[in-house]
Amino acid sequence: MHLEQVQTYVTVPPNGLGGSFWVFVEVTTSEGVTGVGECYGVPFSGDLVESLVSDTFERFIRGEDPHHLETLYRRVYSAGFTQRPDLSMMGVFSGIEMAIWDILGKIHDVPSYELLGGRFHDRLRTYSYLYPKLTDEMGNAVDGGPDVYHDGDAAAESALHFVDLGFTAIKQDPVGPYSFQGGRELSLVELDRAEYSIRRIREAVGSRADILFGTHGQMTTASAIRLAKRLEPYDPLWFEEPCPPDQLGGLRSVAASTSIPVAAGERLTTRKEFHEILQAGVSILQPNVGRSGGLWETKKIAALAELYNAQIAPHIYCGPVAHAAATHLGFTLPNFLILETIRTDFHDAVLQEPLMWESGWMLPPTKPGLGIELNHDVINDHPYETGGRLHLEMTQTPLDSNNTRLSSELD
Repeated sequence: MHLEQVQTYVTVPPNGLGGSFWVFVEVTTSEGVTGVGECYGVPFSGDLVESLVSDTFERFIRGEDPHHLETLYRRVYSAGFTQRPDLSMMGVFSGIEMAIWDILGKIHDVPSYELLGGRFHDRLRTYSYLYPKLTDEMGNAVDGGPDVYHDGDAAAESALHFVDLGFTAIKQDPVGPYSFQGGRELSLVELDRAEYSIRRIREAVGSRADILFGTHGQMTTASAIRLAKRLEPYDPLWFEEPCPPDQLGGLRSVAASTSIPVAAGERLTTRKEFHEILQAGVSILQPNVGRSGGLWETKKIAALAELYNAQIAPHIYCGPVAHAAATHLGFTLPNFLILETIRTDFHDAVLQEPLMWESGWMLPPTKPGLGIELNHDVINDHPYETGGRLHLEMTQTPLDSNNTRLSSELD
């Protein structure tokens, strides 16, 4: 048996939650066994990602035994005479590799987690961002709806809603727009808004839920330390990406200056980059299995984290296939902490059967492989148009240290 062909599908979630588009791949063997995967956050248009998947498969993967994952990884990691982390290439390969794990589970008639070390946990704790009840195609609240991203009172009400659904942890990022300029100094208005939001959420949920505080790496080191001091009284479970992902010294300084555990990793790939942030004092790693190098590489990342007494909290701002794969991996990890989850009708609809989530917990899949199949009718009904938005984008407007504008107020 060998890997014979690949087919890529790009679909657009109408509510904008999970990114502007999702890239699914199906890999089929010479004996007709098909596996499904998902590429995360490749920074090109969806139609170009399709071409990248096809080219990578034909060059390095077609004709190979699906069990030879280490060989496939080394071929792709060395592509173009590189042998270093390449976020775009790893995003492409991660989706293909994910599909191969689905194939292996089907070949051996077991859930994929049984081939990744076996199930360690009985269920997996999950968390959700605070999302508006109604969103537009960019994931923002529709006109007139509560702004749970920036309004502390609306965020507190939303937090209670998610806790009532069964979540025991919720996340918010209220500090401001994400700018392309890199680390910036937050204004007093932004600092006040962040402190007010976390205070109102803590008042609302009490000890019923952990609060996870995201920032998407938009601060200078000094600004991150100032913000951390304001957040500490409300005991968040983590302080996420306080500095841009290339600022290892900044991460080290922030981690050393606050009692809040520092989390990072959604924009990183391969064990090399995760090793660097472990050395910088990050204690919660957030790999996205659609970008980090695949399930086998992420298993190695988790093992490396054990040596630093660090935990794994897989990142999921994407479609349900990467979510399913991260679930399988999470069930095998002794140092698993919590899994990000997005619950929308479209996430369920693109699969023939939805993922097994119940009252804040992921339940262990029982079917062979990843246990999911794509619903091609739904995917085809929501096609990607060439030249559309990238999966995620930053504002192209520089923001000064007295900024008061929200993302909705920028071009």
